[in-house]
Amino acid sequence: MAQPSAHNRFVAEPTIAFRRLAEQVADELRRRILRGELADGSILPKEDELLLEFPVSKPSLREAMRILEAEGLLRVRRGKLGGAVVRRPNAANVAYTVGLVLGSQEVGLSDVGNALLQVEPACVALCAQRGDRRRAVVPQLRRVHTEAVEAVEDLLLVTSASRRFHESLVSLCGNQTMIILAGALEMLWSAHETSWSSRVTDGSIVPIDERLAVLEDHLQIISAIDDGDARRAYDLAAAHLVDAQHYPGSSGVVDPSMVHNWDR
Repeated sequence: MAQPSAHNRFVAEPTIAFRRLAEQVADELRRRILRGELADGSILPKEDELLLEFPVSKPSLREAMRILEAEGLLRVRRGKLGGAVVRRPNAANVAYTVGLVLGSQEVGLSDVGNALLQVEPACVALCAQRGDRRRAVVPQLRRVHTEAVEAVEDLLLVTSASRRFHESLVSLCGNQTMIILAGALEMLWSAHETSWSSRVTDGSIVPIDERLAVLEDHLQIISAIDDGDARRAYDLAAAHLVDAQHYPGSSGVVDPSMVHNWDR
């Protein structure tokens, strides 16, 4: 049986009294965004066109836009080139939202670090368990590791490369739920660590030999993943994080604006 059009649904379902029309419009547009029917970065049709499709008042349509904007699924631009830009959810959105919640409760960065101590080694073990690890995981980790080695004398650059290594351990683990949830924590930590390193004027605060020791840990983790030794990979990652999280500036409270403004 043919599915009713969006227009027919809004006309034919006035009996759903507990849901406002604005919410129904938001539900339909949200569905299209999440399913990819509205591409990331695309512009929604103009208001007059949407009103032809959705038989609601202008205030109801504008409220639907506000709902989606508040959810981070739309970004409204003003002016001549204005319009509602589609934003598909991603790890950065999750990280920012998590940061808002943690920041509102004045949660410390050390708390985020402790969470990473639990989840990142699990992601590393998953990397080691992948049957295609030597094709899909190890080459990418080695590439990021090489970038870090080449940048070791520049604190900001090596910090950035080091954080990409940790983020890759999560993004390559193969478990989508862990990629999103652990990835959000990684982005919070990366945003703060990169922000700190960009403000450091004396690079000797983290001596070269300490940077090289960190990179050697990374190399050992890559080796364990390459060997498919999940237990060793987990243990190496856990031990490394205990040491790595003691960099200067790792204290303080979560600040979600770091993620919001972070431009890698």
